Amino acid sequence: MPNKNKVFAGVLVALAMLTGPAMASSSVDLSNPAFAPTTGPTSIPIGAAEFCKAHREDCGPSAGLADVEALTESNWRQLVSINEAINTSVAPVTDQDLYRVTEFWTYPSGSGDCEDYALEKRRQLIANGWSPSALLMTVVRQQNGEGHAVLMVRTDRGDLVLDNQIGEILVWKDTSYQFVKRQSQTDSRKWVGIDDTRIVTASVRR
Repeated sequence: MPNKNKVFAGVLVALAMLTGPAMASSSVDLSNPAFAPTTGPTSIPIGAAEFCKAHREDCGPSAGLADVEALTESNWRQLVSINEAINTSVAPVTDQDLYRVTEFWTYPSGSGDCEDYALEKRRQLIANGWSPSALLMTVVRQQNGEGHAVLMVRTDRGDLVLDNQIGEILVWKDTSYQFVKRQSQTDSRKWVGIDDTRIVTASVRR
């Protein structure tokens, strides 16, 4: 297993080349390519809408909350720890096999689909003090054309992706996914489109 201190240092070096030194959330340049650009309001995934109806306490406006989290070494360690813990403790099972429906978003209980992993990571990060408005459920398209869900974490160094299919935490633009839409930072019940104009050709390391 790679040394986490070296991995953290490598991540900071890579992100610093894009974003420069760490900055306060009010001065973060969201036009930087380390941040996924958005296009405005878009449709809400059916699974997300149904999840919010069932878990109203976990959905709603995010007024006054931090838009980005500082990527300190402590925060990085926590991201890696929670990402690894959920990826290894939850068995991958499709909604069709588990619930006999095409799409069902919920917190996993031993097994779950991609969005369930992301929801649990979001829940655990919030429980550890992370701002809900910086933890965004995100829909992407895989290279085979199939839809997939990940958790996008907005930090002062860029948008990081926590994924159940890839153990490594990557900056959004370094993945092989085509990003489609994510939760709004101002209200988790609403979604915004992602303006992903990259030409994705490389395969992600698994």
